[in-house]
Amino acid sequence: MTQQPGRGRPRPPGRPVQSTPVTTRLADIAAQAGVSEATVSRVLNGKPGVAATTRESVLAALDVLGYERPVRLRQRSAGLVGLITPELENPIFPALAQVIGQALTRQGYTPVLATQTPGGSTEDELTEMLVDRGVAGIIYVSGLHADTTADMQRYEQLRAQGVPFVLVDGFSPKVQAPFISPDDRAAMALAVTHLASLGHTRIGLALGPKRFVPVQRKIEGFTRAMQDRFGLPAQQVETELVQHSLYTLEGGQAAATALIERSCTAVVCASDMMALGAIRAARQLGLTVPGDVSVVGFDDSVLIAFTDPPLTTIRKPVPAMGQAAVRTLLEEIGGTPAPHSEFVFMPELVVRGSTASVPGDRTTRP
Repeated sequence: MTQQPGRGRPRPPGRPVQSTPVTTRLADIAAQAGVSEATVSRVLNGKPGVAATTRESVLAALDVLGYERPVRLRQRSAGLVGLITPELENPIFPALAQVIGQALTRQGYTPVLATQTPGGSTEDELTEMLVDRGVAGIIYVSGLHADTTADMQRYEQLRAQGVPFVLVDGFSPKVQAPFISPDDRAAMALAVTHLASLGHTRIGLALGPKRFVPVQRKIEGFTRAMQDRFGLPAQQVETELVQHSLYTLEGGQAAATALIERSCTAVVCASDMMALGAIRAARQLGLTVPGDVSVVGFDDSVLIAFTDPPLTTIRKPVPAMGQAAVRTLLEEIGGTPAPHSEFVFMPELVVRGSTASVPGDRTTRP
């Protein structure tokens, strides 16, 4: 059948599309939302400087009055949530991403994973990409917010754009946002207490660069535990028993080698990957784990219970932290932002086969 000019398929039933003048439309929306027309204009044009609750009120008014949302705002309301991680080689980051992704999916949101790689996109570039795609919010894991030397103004600029965000692993008093963290200080106390109960007195700590907040907190917790347990001066602990390196297997190997050569009979590592490096270091020095050197990891990554030997580690509360990050972000998106605070989760000691009593012939005074 030939279709006659001017005729088309009938419009499917649904919400009528309003076509009133712009000034009238702004006035209607402003009245419905209880805000000024200028505020409505800022929201519709994606301008910064509008509170999340006000933005949601304007968008709700659009829906109630039957107006179509601008394309950019429709994308933001579609339910995309960005998740930025530093890398995926450390198994703890995929594990956290999986928890967060599942929690978002259950709430009807679609996670968009953005990962930094050496020579690839920076955190700022990934943020810009996610914002351009209209994400409803962003969760940062171990990002620049954990680096005490980084400029925190980037997060305030993001907040000014009206994009809610939550920060995991790290804290800065300069950023007005909710933070999700494990209790790094308590984790070190658990490790030192466990090793001390096995007779170790010369305990070393292998961790990443000092500029990161989790590293500083681990040092604080470790130093306090060594003071409380053995009466060591803080300066001696940091000078003799703390070794900085990289959060990699090779970094753990290098740090552990230095600590073992300083007569440490046990090494606490800031990640499971570093702990695997510490085991390698001991073996290359002709020592056994845990016969000569005990090793404690941090994270309780996937498959770490099946290493040789199975790794004693501090279990990071990944499920609780991931779910809390999603819950907090969705509250921000919904217009009830959390206060500038830090939600701290207690880790757990998991004892396996990489720690044992100190050999009598290697016992040394601290």
